[in-house]
Amino acid sequence: MRVLGLLSGTSHDGIDVAVVDFEEHEGMLSGRLLLADSVPYDPELRARLVAALPPAPTTLAEVCELDTLIGQAFADVARRAAASIGDVDAVCTHGQTVYHWVEDDHARGTLQIGQPAWIAEAVGAPVVSDVRIRDITAGGHGAPLVSFLDELLLRERAGVAAALNLGGIANITVVDRSGVTAYDIGPANALVDAIIGAYGLNPLGYDEDAAIALAGSIDDELLAALLADPYYALAAPKSTGKEHFHLAYVREHVAALGRDLPIADLVRTLTELTVRTVAQDVRAAGIRFLAVSGGGCHNPLIMDGLRAALLETEIVLADELGAPADAKEAILFALIGWCTMHGVAAVTPGGTGAREPRILGTITPGAGPLRMPEPVAELRGLELAKG
Repeated sequence: MRVLGLLSGTSHDGIDVAVVDFEEHEGMLSGRLLLADSVPYDPELRARLVAALPPAPTTLAEVCELDTLIGQAFADVARRAAASIGDVDAVCTHGQTVYHWVEDDHARGTLQIGQPAWIAEAVGAPVVSDVRIRDITAGGHGAPLVSFLDELLLRERAGVAAALNLGGIANITVVDRSGVTAYDIGPANALVDAIIGAYGLNPLGYDEDAAIALAGSIDDELLAALLADPYYALAAPKSTGKEHFHLAYVREHVAALGRDLPIADLVRTLTELTVRTVAQDVRAAGIRFLAVSGGGCHNPLIMDGLRAALLETEIVLADELGAPADAKEAILFALIGWCTMHGVAAVTPGGTGAREPRILGTITPGAGPLRMPEPVAELRGLELAKG
């Protein structure tokens, strides 16, 4: 089964797409990566999306329009990707998260938009969507779903191994003999990106090659205040997002200093926040092997900072696990799509906090009758390779 995975993450800079050709034999799943790409959002659409995100006010009319416009953008990316490799059998779309409702330190709801019917109409294949909410109904956080893929890729490693994703939010999956633990650590790129966008420092929307941060210095007072956020002290599993870590959050902390702070120093301090919070949790878990993915793995200041702080940890890119660092989450959603179509639960309870595994998502039929393949009892392992 060829499955196309689609997502836009908390950085909301574009749409990632991957097509994986899966084959299963007696519970062993192999996947060949046929295509991986990332397509930027149209600047006008991205600006509307950013303007509607919490803590900004919005309207149901704007949510409805964005749901359609983002669905159409996803559909266009999916159509072109499917055509380039000669069609696909199914699609799994994450959509664009616009709100993740956490109350009393637990996820109560989550909202991803990007109407999947547009994708089904454009591609003609069944589309799996709305994949996070079922985990929340089973007591999980709906995140990090990537823990399911991480556990399959790391389960044969000796000692304590982990996978770290540095998107808008940093999340980690820790695998050892006792099982799996996964959670959101805190902001990775979200706060820096918010400052870059607010001050128009880079049309790309991020600190390319850490150029701005490298021109600044760490403000110890601000860093200490940021590190005092109660979120970091919460026990796993836990989840967070831009409804907590956003532009106003940064401005409130800067205002509390009662003095001016150069923008380069602010960006440098926010970058260091990511290094400190990640390194602290990696040390606490005794992790000796760390595979990194997400946009933050291309930030030399973050990666050099982690290597300097974690001398006893082997730090590599997720490519070494067969999942290219820039395509890993799109591969995850292709995997979730395959699992849902085959009746396989794509939740690791230790990864999200769910009471037990659940089959994820809702299926929108494609051009013809919906025909499901024979169910698979369980997955014993996964091997990924480039096609």
